[in-house]
Amino acid sequence: MVRAVDVVRIALELYGAPIYVRKEIVHNRYVVEELRNSGAVCVDEIDEVPEGARVIFSAHGVSPAVRKIAQNRNLKVIDATCPLVTKVHLEAVKFARLGYTIILIGHREHEEVAGTLGEAPASTVIVETIEDVEALDVPDPARVCYLTQTTLSLDETTDIVARLKQRYPAIQGPPAQDICYATQNRQLAVRAVAPRCDLLLVVGSNNSSNSKRLVEVSEKAGVPAHLIDDAAEVDPAWLSGVRTVAVTAGASAPENLVQNLIAALRSKGFQRLEEIQVTGEDVRFSLPSDLLQLASALAAGKLV
Repeated sequence: MVRAVDVVRIALELYGAPIYVRKEIVHNRYVVEELRNSGAVCVDEIDEVPEGARVIFSAHGVSPAVRKIAQNRNLKVIDATCPLVTKVHLEAVKFARLGYTIILIGHREHEEVAGTLGEAPASTVIVETIEDVEALDVPDPARVCYLTQTTLSLDETTDIVARLKQRYPAIQGPPAQDICYATQNRQLAVRAVAPRCDLLLVVGSNNSSNSKRLVEVSEKAGVPAHLIDDAAEVDPAWLSGVRTVAVTAGASAPENLVQNLIAALRSKGFQRLEEIQVTGEDVRFSLPSDLLQLASALAAGKLV
């Protein structure tokens, strides 16, 4: 998510405003507003971008159909799709070519799912729940695979995959799980702190799938949780009788919002702060190669 935001910032620095972005670059209200103020223009569809203009595809990815429209409109595309999402797209293409029915575990309305579905629409079925699994009717039970949206809850994915394996013993899965490492690490951290806290506050926007999953993980562990954009949204009633508050954030939430929340909690009497790290995060993705090449060309005075 940080990588996608960096792509927009660098593009604005290289080319100046406006830079068009299909959908929200990440699902965080503060980040999107900051980029808008810097000259990024968010559009819902590619046909809203002036012909020949520069457009960035968001971290959630796009379908081949969207890429084709961009090509037909002569748009200068910078692809900020998360590499983990690209991995799922490539898996969908591979399984479709092999004649498999692809069971895509995810939320139908999410942009990432729409992009993955677009890679092999004739071969893909979306499931959101165990009930969806029960209703499946595939042409060949021996040629079935599953893929997942990268921002799902580990718990909900595990249950659905387990049921799929019961129904289709020959089902194939991705070589490595599709859930984003940052999403997984945050969910594991919530599980770890749940026995030690009375309340969890998640910094993230309401349209952020991975942020919502953190709330669900906490509530499943028996700890009340609330999703907030910033410290101003904390209801004092939530803190009544609470001795320990845990704070976490969605993958695209800016760190300053987390620190502001911690400061607000301290002002309300929660003075002792303990940072708990369940696992380290040392994965770094490079910027899109085309953007790096353009930046190098600019630095060399060769960019027109």
